[in-house]
Amino acid sequence: MNTFKLKSIPATFILAATMALPGMLPAQKSATVKIHPEQAKEVIPKEIYGHFAEHLGTCIYGGLWVGENSTVPNTQGYRTDVLNALKELKIPVLRWPGGCFADEYHWMDGIGPKDKRPKMVNNNWGGTIEDNSFGTHEFLNLCEILGCEPYISGNVGSGSVEEMAKWVEYMTSDGDSPMANLRRQNGRDKAWKVKYLGVGNESWGCGGDMRPEYYADLYRRYAVYCRNYDDNRLYKVASGASDYDYNWTEVLMKNTGRRMHGISLHYYTVKGWSGSKGAATIFDKDDYYRTIGKCLEIEDVIRKHCDIMDKYDKDKHIGLLVDEWGTWWDEEPETVRGHLFQQNSLRDAFVASLTFDVFHKYVSRVKMANIAQIVNVLQSMILTNGKGEMALTPTYHVFNMYKVHQDALNIPLSITSDKMEVRDNRSIPMLSATASKDKNGAIHLSLSNIDADHTQTVSVDLSGLKIEKVVNGSILTATNLTDHNTFEKPRSVIPREFKDAKINNGIIQIKMPAKSIVTIELK
Repeated sequence: MNTFKLKSIPATFILAATMALPGMLPAQKSATVKIHPEQAKEVIPKEIYGHFAEHLGTCIYGGLWVGENSTVPNTQGYRTDVLNALKELKIPVLRWPGGCFADEYHWMDGIGPKDKRPKMVNNNWGGTIEDNSFGTHEFLNLCEILGCEPYISGNVGSGSVEEMAKWVEYMTSDGDSPMANLRRQNGRDKAWKVKYLGVGNESWGCGGDMRPEYYADLYRRYAVYCRNYDDNRLYKVASGASDYDYNWTEVLMKNTGRRMHGISLHYYTVKGWSGSKGAATIFDKDDYYRTIGKCLEIEDVIRKHCDIMDKYDKDKHIGLLVDEWGTWWDEEPETVRGHLFQQNSLRDAFVASLTFDVFHKYVSRVKMANIAQIVNVLQSMILTNGKGEMALTPTYHVFNMYKVHQDALNIPLSITSDKMEVRDNRSIPMLSATASKDKNGAIHLSLSNIDADHTQTVSVDLSGLKIEKVVNGSILTATNLTDHNTFEKPRSVIPREFKDAKINNGIIQIKMPAKSIVTIELK
C-alpha cells in the first residue's frame, strides 16, 4: 500500500474514488506563481551548471577518451559525438581527476610519452588497472576544446605539498622554471589557464579520514605553496562537508576563513548507503515521491551551511561549491562492480530540474555545482558503449533546457500549489519553478509539474514585466516515470515543442501535463 498523502487524503482513497466513476478523468490541479522582478539582484553563475569527470568506470576511458587510433570516430583522441553533445550544453567548468581517485593520483605519472607512463591500480573503483594515458595534457586540452574552465582536485590524502605545488607550476607558469620547462619538453609551450584548485577531496572520508581540525591546518599549509604564476589567479577550494556535517563547515570557517576562496559540499540523492540503493529504472510512485523529498532536502542542507558561513563571512567572500551532487542507484545488472554505471530515467530529470531551482535561490553564496558524473557514471549526461553508440539521458536534456539561465539575472518568485506528504515526515510541493532575465532582456521560465498523475494549470503573474508574447517553449515528459533512453531507443525521452502557454492581461496560463518539465521564453 502506498504511504503518501495528498492534502491529508490517502492516495489509495483517491484512486478508489476515481475508479468508482467509470470514464471519469483524474481531476486537473491548479497552481499559481508570482514573479518578483523588483527583488532581482543576483546573477546565476554559469558555473552552477558544472560537471565532474573522475577516473571511474568508463567515464574517462570509453566515455570522453578513446585515443587517436580508435575505430570510434574521434577528434585528437576524444570521442567526437561526445564532444559535440557537450559543446551543445555550453559546459562552463569541468572537475577532474576525482573524487576519491584524486587523493591517490600522482600527476607526474600522467605526463610524457604514453608508452612510458606507469600503470596503477584504481583501488577506489573496482581495482581497474589505470594506464595513465589520460593525464594533465589530455584533460586541459579537452577543456580548451570545450571552452570551459578546468577545476583540478589536488592530492592531499596521499600526496605532498611539494607535489601539488609543482603541479600548479607545471600547468600555469610561463617562466623559465623547472616545471614549466618540463611542460615544454612534453609538447606544451604556453601555460594553461587554471582557475579552480581543490585542495583535497572528501578529506573526512576517502581523502584521508581526517578530523576537521587536522584538515583545516593541513589546508593552510598546502594553500601557501599553491602560488599564482604570471597572470594566472587560483581560486582555492577547501574540501568541505558531506551533506549534514555542519561541524566540519563550522571548524573550517573558524580556523581557515579567508585563506580559502571557496568550500565544497557533497550531497547525493540516495536511498541509503548500506544495502540496495534501488534500481534506476524499476520503482513505483512511492519511490518516486520519496526521491523527490530527498532531493529537495538539499535546500535545508544548503541553508544551514550558509548560516554557518554567514557567521564568519557576512560579506560572502567565500563561495559554497556543491561540487558533487546527483542521484545514486544500484549499478546496472551485468556491469562491472565498482564502476557505478547506472541508467537515467525521467525521475532523474526531475532531480536535476528541482536541484537547479534550489541552487538559483542561493546564488549569493552558491558559486558552483558539479553533477556526478559527466559520462557513464551515476547521474550522467551521456551513455556510451564500445561499439561507438551514444545515448543522451533525460538529465542531459534538462541541462540543455536550463542552460538559458547561465549568467542570467535570477528573478525571485513565490509559488502556491498542492503539497504531498511522503515518508520520513517530508512535505513536497507539486510544482517547482525558477525564472531569470538574460543579457538580451529575454525572460526564461522553467517549471516542473512533480505530480505523477495530474495535469496542472499554472497561472503566472507577470506584473512588473513588460511581456508581450511567448517566443518559444520546450517540454520534457514521458508515458512513464521509469522511461529512459537506450542505445536501441535513444529518443524515448526527449524535449519537444511546447505550445500550451497563453498570455492574457499580464497573466500567463500554462497547462502542464503530469510529470513534465517545461521551459519557455518570454519577450
